Amino acid sequence: MAECSQFAVYPSLQGRVVVISGGAAGIGSSMVEEFARQGARVVFLDILDDAAYALIDKIGRLETQDRAPNPPNTVVIHKPAFYHCDVTDVDGSVLPTAAKIRLAFPEIHAVINNAGKDTRLPTLNITTKQWDDGLAVNLRHVFFLTQALLPNLTCLPSSSVINIGSITWAIPGVGLVPYIASKAAVVGLTKTLSREFGPQGVRVNSIMPGAIATERQKKEIITPDYETHVLANQALKRILQPEEIARLALWLASDDSLGMTNQSLVLDGGWL
Repeated sequence: MAECSQFAVYPSLQGRVVVISGGAAGIGSSMVEEFARQGARVVFLDILDDAAYALIDKIGRLETQDRAPNPPNTVVIHKPAFYHCDVTDVDGSVLPTAAKIRLAFPEIHAVINNAGKDTRLPTLNITTKQWDDGLAVNLRHVFFLTQALLPNLTCLPSSSVINIGSITWAIPGVGLVPYIASKAAVVGLTKTLSREFGPQGVRVNSIMPGAIATERQKKEIITPDYETHVLANQALKRILQPEEIARLALWLASDDSLGMTNQSLVLDGGWL
């Protein structure tokens, strides 16, 4: 990861509570680290306990004294808080976890609905269970986690909901229909929530990433042929990194974007 001194610092994020689903790995872990480096109080949810505690340990070991002359809010002030949560189980896990978070953090400044999985499935063989499972991890929790935390968002003059979508529905991609259907629905959900809760100061936007080189993607998806395909379609001839999505999320959660809502921002190296 590049040094924070090369990138923007957002004083408005310091001390603010940011809740991130799927924060233990991939894009989510980059968000946890980037928000922590800005001095935010990060709360993240995941089922990957070992990865979550390893991330907290990594962030806790950042050498803040070596970061001068960076501004004070480019150092970690608050260790992230982790809640084990299965986002596919709304009643048994998402809602009880949200209730605990609401009690612990009466004011929530941002919710980032990041958890998801782009499982590849042959379209003609998709079962009802596979369809339901895909929507559960990629769509249902986006609504129900937001719904559960909204009372702690609407109590503030301004707050932010950021939904992580995808360009796959707009390309369009093939061979991952439940994922693509979910990510298309995220755009509609973003629009309706932004209209309904905008009068109460809640900004709702989504980010639509392209091909991002997370550890899982590098292991399972980004073959030489796939990389050739991606670079042929992108205007920028490099594979994008998770922290690039995280830095856009920083801006959307900060006061620098107070006028931004009801938008789906594409970060794909110029594919679309």
